[in-house]
Amino acid sequence: MGNWVAESIQRISADYHRSADTHLIKLEVPKLMGRGIDLYLKDESTHPTGSLKHRLARSLFLYALCNGKIHQGTTVVEASSGSTAVSEAYFARMIGVPFIAVMPRSTAQSKIRQIELFGGRCHFVDCATQMHAESLKLAEEVGGYFMDQFTYAERATDWRGNNNIAESIFKQMEHEPYSVPSAVVMSAGTGGTSATLGRYIRYQGYDTQLLVVDPENSVFFDAYQRRDSELTLNRSSRIEGIGRPQVEASFQPDVIDQMLQVPDAASIATIHWLEKLIGRKAGASTGTNLWGALQVAQRMIDSDQQGSIVTLMCDGGERYLDTYYHQAWVADHIGNISPFTKQLQDWLSS
Repeated sequence: MGNWVAESIQRISADYHRSADTHLIKLEVPKLMGRGIDLYLKDESTHPTGSLKHRLARSLFLYALCNGKIHQGTTVVEASSGSTAVSEAYFARMIGVPFIAVMPRSTAQSKIRQIELFGGRCHFVDCATQMHAESLKLAEEVGGYFMDQFTYAERATDWRGNNNIAESIFKQMEHEPYSVPSAVVMSAGTGGTSATLGRYIRYQGYDTQLLVVDPENSVFFDAYQRRDSELTLNRSSRIEGIGRPQVEASFQPDVIDQMLQVPDAASIATIHWLEKLIGRKAGASTGTNLWGALQVAQRMIDSDQQGSIVTLMCDGGERYLDTYYHQAWVADHIGNISPFTKQLQDWLSS
């Protein structure tokens, strides 16, 4: 291994040791008070690049460096609708290699600006279904390396521990009243995080259910129900960062206990509800996660169960002020969210 590769690995490792763990927030939901049901939100927005994808990008770069795929001057290419690209641009700049993100033209302008802030370049396609092929083509043209998060996410992360997202959650839960969660709820983009969670739960022998939530215009839910990994769609997810038009290699259905399809309007209504609850904005994928967690909580209420539920805040909402937090944009692109807003209002009553 050359000096440059060794130095690059050391720089990325140093960044990890400079970072504290992310917060686990206990949500004070009035409807759950006094019922013995605790709901937690793992806040991944506090990473240096602002999202859960910081963990993934770090793992992908270390994986590629240790496998001899990235050398001094290698251009790294990634297919990403935003957050992964932001995080990968950060690590590319850290080790001094060029970075190009291939993404749909509809990606939030704030994410594009962040990628460029970290020295990355954005290459646009019309639809998410074109990203993979265009990334392969572009990497070949520039003599670079296609990072391919959708293939390598589940294998680049050490699912047995090493402070992955699962180990972090269960370690933080140790001092809570219900220390082993009844359920962990997670959405799927690459499928890598849900794979890590499901494997870790089994490895440790926890009595915890993994519920994976999926937005509209995504094949993961139907593929899980039918056990058909060949399903495809010709549409893109409207919830940035999650949902895919094809079943990605990192999606591991056998470690998932249950899946739930969440209406996009419910996801958007939920992030506005969350802002009323904690005074903070979150990205739409957090709304998908939290809507699923509330459905688990309702089932526990109905069956008179007690326990804890953990889900994730994948990124902050400041990136989406011109989309998910813009009333006219929501009306044009998502539709009427008021029926779900009314349902959510019930959770604010004790």
